[in-house]
Amino acid sequence: MFDQTPEQGRPGRAPSINVLGGVLEPCSTRPVTGFYRDGCCNTGAEDLGLHTVCVVLTAEFLAFSKSRGNDLSTPMPQYGFPGLNPGERWCLCASRWKEAFDANVAPQVVLESTHAVTLHVVSLAALKQHAFRPH
Repeated sequence: MFDQTPEQGRPGRAPSINVLGGVLEPCSTRPVTGFYRDGCCNTGAEDLGLHTVCVVLTAEFLAFSKSRGNDLSTPMPQYGFPGLNPGERWCLCASRWKEAFDANVAPQVVLESTHAVTLHVVSLAALKQHAFRPH
């Protein structure tokens, strides 16, 4: 799943490919998202949570996530985390998105910005059902 980096002798990042097979597009720089805080839903061996699904947050999903012990809306300045609001984009853990999908509260997904590794956890059909379509 992840490239080997021979000169460093440790796993590296997965290729930046989206679920549609194209180049992974940025998810958000305001707020800055991504496991690597590079604005993209890139992943690698260190990203055990697979923060690979670019979503457009909703109040319903933020409440759901908080009820599951992952409060994404409360700022935590000590970690440089601004707190998230409805309408913002964020790289969400693939398993959390699937959990929300199963509970019928999944936020919309920006397919072009969602990493292909997500497909190990969630089907493309499920992601497409919740594809973000700008007005």
